[in-house]
Amino acid sequence: MFIETESTPNPATLKFLPGRNVMGEAGTADFVAGDDASHAPMADRLLTLDGVARVFLGADFITVTKTDETDWQALRPQVLGAVMEHFLSGQPVMEGAGADEVEDFDPADAEIVEQIKELLDQRVRPAVAGDGGDIVFRGFRDGMVKLKMQGACSGCPSSRATLKHGVENMLRHYIPEVVAVEQVEG
Repeated sequence: MFIETESTPNPATLKFLPGRNVMGEAGTADFVAGDDASHAPMADRLLTLDGVARVFLGADFITVTKTDETDWQALRPQVLGAVMEHFLSGQPVMEGAGADEVEDFDPADAEIVEQIKELLDQRVRPAVAGDGGDIVFRGFRDGMVKLKMQGACSGCPSSRATLKHGVENMLRHYIPEVVAVEQVEG
């Protein structure tokens, strides 16, 4: 099994491409050290490695964020080994369905929310996935779009600029009801 590694805009995060489906069409999953990842055997395995702060599972990639005290030269081979062991074990990446987080918006704004999600899915998420992350819609109230950054994008120095100058400007251009974009955690 050959696993490619790519750098991301976040220097603390590397993207691992195992050449096979990770989450496929099931979406994405984001885990932080200390989270209960028992329903996600791959993430659980990676989070047990010393120096792993976050694991993000994408359609066909895994991004791993290291702690500041850890060096990629030492951690990278451990991550590669853990990913390879996981796929060779035959265990699933995820067991059961994860609980979806609730989206906060007024039902009267359902049409606007669909437009926002469509723009995110078509124009933003593919680019963000290319950098090893994801951007997830969390809400829309009073013109404010709430988005959650995941994977390499979570904690990335350029994520705030991406949200404000890229995503916010695009959404405001296409959807006049959008006033601003805000990053949310959790």
